[in-house]
Amino acid sequence: MSDDELRPIVVGVDGSAAGAAALRWAAEEARQHGCPIDAVSVWHMDYGVMMSPGAAASGLDPASIEAANRSVLDAATADVDDVDVRRILIEGDVKKLLVEMSRDARMLVVGNRGHGAAVELLLGSVSAYCVHHASCPVVVIKESS
Repeated sequence: MSDDELRPIVVGVDGSAAGAAALRWAAEEARQHGCPIDAVSVWHMDYGVMMSPGAAASGLDPASIEAANRSVLDAATADVDDVDVRRILIEGDVKKLLVEMSRDARMLVVGNRGHGAAVELLLGSVSAYCVHHASCPVVVIKESS
């Protein structure tokens, strides 16, 4: 087995339709190449919101948010068969963490939600950032209609 066969396909998983399409594409690619998948879900805690009155009572504590994101990751990857899937849940900046994980990857697969120009200008595009900064080939899967 070569070093390249051991390198995973890293795929961003966020519970969206575009993320599901990216995971399906990555799983098929992994089957063809006989390599594993690192299904990565990145969550971010807005600590400004955490400080607001009633945040803990409404389930906005880090443990609850992490558990909710774990459920999304587990549900998204539940139907992936015949592929070794490592489920990775991490807190941080999704763009930077996916690019960091691309260093040891065969390829990086992300979905493109197509939020539109205004949202892209304010938040930036994860897929565009990955295309420009990843250390491996990047595949961007458009959300199915």
